This record gives sequence, structure tokens and C-alpha cells, in this order.
Amino acid sequence: MIYFDNVSKSYQDGTVALNGVTLSIKQGEFVSIVGHSGAGKTTLVKLLLGEDNPTTGSVSFDSVNIKKIKAKDMPELRRRIGVIFQDFRLLPNKTAYENVAFAMEVAGKADEEIASDVPHVLELVDLTKKMWNFPRQLSGGELQRVAIARAIVNQPDLIIADEPTGNLDPINTYEIVQILKKINDMGTTVILTTHNKGVVEALGKRVITMDHGRIIRDDSTGKYAL
Repeated sequence: MIYFDNVSKSYQDGTVALNGVTLSIKQGEFVSIVGHSGAGKTTLVKLLLGEDNPTTGSVSFDSVNIKKIKAKDMPELRRRIGVIFQDFRLLPNKTAYENVAFAMEVAGKADEEIASDVPHVLELVDLTKKMWNFPRQLSGGELQRVAIARAIVNQPDLIIADEPTGNLDPINTYEIVQILKKINDMGTTVILTTHNKGVVEALGKRVITMDHGRIIRDDSTGKYAL
């Protein structure tokens, strides 16, 4: 599904963000990518989303070289990828329902489909009773669950969760991880970037460890080895 072929990324100031990364992720996998700040995790995500291009090597999604996708076709790729951010990135003047519905509206979905699917995904993340609340009326854990609902409502092939528990307490962290596992159990590929050793070891899934732009470990079952 995803393939990084000897990918390097460097910048004009001499910074080397990635150095000879080769990596494959199969459909339906749950993969945690770990490493200290500056290890290359964020660059990896940006290349996968087509927000940046590799200096050398190639990044492929379903056998398509992302660098060769035309700008007009890039939104189609990004509709197949749901992204969950550490800082939630919700629209403050829209309710939980409206934040999720907006993602469907942007994708051109019909009103009938929105009315059917939004309550369903909010139920999946246990927010049925909070669907008409605004972000300011929700806790940190609830905000992240809205963000997850928004990411999955268009049924993407891949979910990228970029430090989704970084601002959460242990109880909310556990709940978010359980939701991500549930999404993966339904067949969606999940890539999780995290600093949280407890999260990685609780998952017991594949762990890729990065350091200074290189992959230094790739374990099939959860080990945080930094």
C-alpha cells in the first residue's frame, strides 16, 4: 500500500530530515513510528501527504508515485487519507456535528449521506450526547474524538494519527488508543506517530524507530527501544 524507496530529504540550510529511508506498510497494518523530536517522523508524514517532495528516492501510495501526481489530482489522494493532529484543528464556531459534516461537504457528499453518516461516526467515538456542543464546551479527550470522527467519516483507506495523545491525560490517552485500534480492526490502515512509550507497548503492534532521519529498528511487535 505504502512504499518509501531509498528516500532522502534535505533542505537548503543543510538540514537532513530523512536519509536513505526504505519502508513498506501493507493494507490493514497498524504501525507506530517513534523517535525523538527531529528524528524525521513529521517529514515522513509530509511526504506521504504530498505536502513536500523527497530530494531523492520515491514515495508511493497504491503503486502511484506521489511526486508525479498532478496538483489537480492531489485532493483525490488526500481524500483517501484521514489525518488526526495533536492540536485537534477543529472549527471553533461549529458544533461537533458540524465539524464532522464539514469534512463530508468538502468532499462533495450529498445532504442525505451526511445526515446518515455523521451521527454514526459520532456514536463510534462515543460522542452522541455531545454532537451539538461547540469545541469550547468539550474536554481535550472529547475534542480529539471529534477530530477522529472527522478523519474517518469519509471512510479513508489510511489514517495518520500525528501525536494524537500528546495533549491528553492517561485516561483519555487510553480511550483514544482504543478507538484507533477499533478503526484498524475494521480494516483501515493506521500510522501513529508518538513519543509515548506506554501507548506503543500497550498496542503490541509493529513499531518503526527513527533517529536522525534514519530507520534504526523495525519491530513486528511493540517495543519502544529509544
